[in-house]
Amino acid sequence: MTRTARLKPPHRNRRLGLIALVGVGLAIGLALIFSALNENTQFFYNPADVLADGFVPQSETFRIGGLVVEGSVMQDGITTQFDVADFERDTRTPIRVTHSGQLPNLFREGQGVVISGRMISETEFLADEVLAKHDENYQPKIDYQDEIDS
Repeated sequence: MTRTARLKPPHRNRRLGLIALVGVGLAIGLALIFSALNENTQFFYNPADVLADGFVPQSETFRIGGLVVEGSVMQDGITTQFDVADFERDTRTPIRVTHSGQLPNLFREGQGVVISGRMISETEFLADEVLAKHDENYQPKIDYQDEIDS
């Protein structure tokens, strides 16, 4: 046996293998976490953005925030239909929202809402969830897509 072979630590290969195994496990774990987060992300849009020509949402399910149009709420059993308009911008037409289920206690005409769901036509939205957690004095800061892109 040569002298250099005796100086080599006996468990060096095991340590390197263990470090490589932990690194691969960490990489796989991070990939799974980011994949799960990406699948559960919902993007938020304003009605003016949704009704703009060429609008393509980042995912099938997304959120829209706006004001419930006065006089637009119609209920038929547990199904409610109402129109949502933009907080600041005029749109050619409001978005017609259909929701089956119970609405929040603060839901009223003229109130701000955030709805989660998907578009079923160019101006119709099928809502899975309706949120109304603020009063009529609430005005969020709005970032429109065309102002961000330019």
